[in-house]
Amino acid sequence: MSTSSRKAAMAKKDSATARPPRMKIKKGDHVVVVAGRDRGREGTVIVADPERQRVVVQGVNMVRKNKKVDYQGARGAKEGGITNTEAPIHVSNVQLVDPDTKKPARAGFRYDDDGTKVRISRPGGKDF
Repeated sequence: MSTSSRKAAMAKKDSATARPPRMKIKKGDHVVVVAGRDRGREGTVIVADPERQRVVVQGVNMVRKNKKVDYQGARGAKEGGITNTEAPIHVSNVQLVDPDTKKPARAGFRYDDDGTKVRISRPGGKDF
């Protein structure tokens, strides 16, 4: 086995057992979009997916989906058609909103005296 194929096999093995990368943005956070089509829009994080590094923000990155008529609603009405829904966006395109200044802020971590990990805003150092 050559060294390059051995390295590839080792990398594949490591990636299968590796933890997903950590994200500093969580479900329920108030964020602002800093890049892309919806730049400047604010919303609340509905879903955070650390494995894919994506978040779904309420009212941001709306896409239209064709829904097939496969569900029979109340009184025999068929439900289907075109629906609007949020699509995931990459976590690097959103930033937390600083509660004091109401501006985008990077997130960081700090350990308190008793050892608990606290998320802070980077410019001000206040807790989120």
